[in-house]
Amino acid sequence: MGEGEIRLDESWREKLKPEFESAYMAKLRAFLVAERQAGQTIFPKGPEYFRALDLTPLDRVKVVILGQDPYHGPGQAHGLCFSVRPDVRTPPSLVNIYKELHTDVGFQKVDHGFLEHWARQGVLLLNSVLTVRRAAAASHRGKGWEQFTDAVIRAVNAECPHVVFILWGAYAQKKASFVDSARHLVLKAPHPSPLSAYNGFFGSRPFSKANQFLLAHGIEPIDWQLPKDPHEA
Repeated sequence: MGEGEIRLDESWREKLKPEFESAYMAKLRAFLVAERQAGQTIFPKGPEYFRALDLTPLDRVKVVILGQDPYHGPGQAHGLCFSVRPDVRTPPSLVNIYKELHTDVGFQKVDHGFLEHWARQGVLLLNSVLTVRRAAAASHRGKGWEQFTDAVIRAVNAECPHVVFILWGAYAQKKASFVDSARHLVLKAPHPSPLSAYNGFFGSRPFSKANQFLLAHGIEPIDWQLPKDPHEA
């Protein structure tokens, strides 16, 4: 699908096989090839398109956090929503997430925005759209990724026994509107962006609520504290 080898955990590769063989995915592949042939830079790099799924196998998903599009600045996106590569400035929405983490669970601020520590524990950091053209926000919307990530959410909803869905903003809430709230915990709040964080994101305490739910179902909670050194994630 992209330059370099696609990396994807086998649990997802098997479950999503019908998606990879579908007509819409063939069209998406052709679109991405055309973008590169036109000289466009695509973020993240090809091997990282499915980084969220590769780090968080289907049978280990405990929490789902939904984003919308990858960051479109150089060196930022690496396949996890809200996360940026080490040594890249922490984006404003993630700064606000850290503030809520501090209030909620005593999170100690770190000087990076690299969230792989969460992903490796079972936090699926899933964007709705998995690629973007450099310096062109939302440029790959409506090309097929949304259908693919809908299938990812359906798989979690059907296959996993007790998952916390953290849905920030109207877009994420609409995308995951079919999730079975009798089985899973669905937490809704405004988006953490500076434009909306003060409308109810701050004080929503999703991180402690998630861990309470997991503990109540005999599932090991998430250690939300990130290592000070991002390379230890």
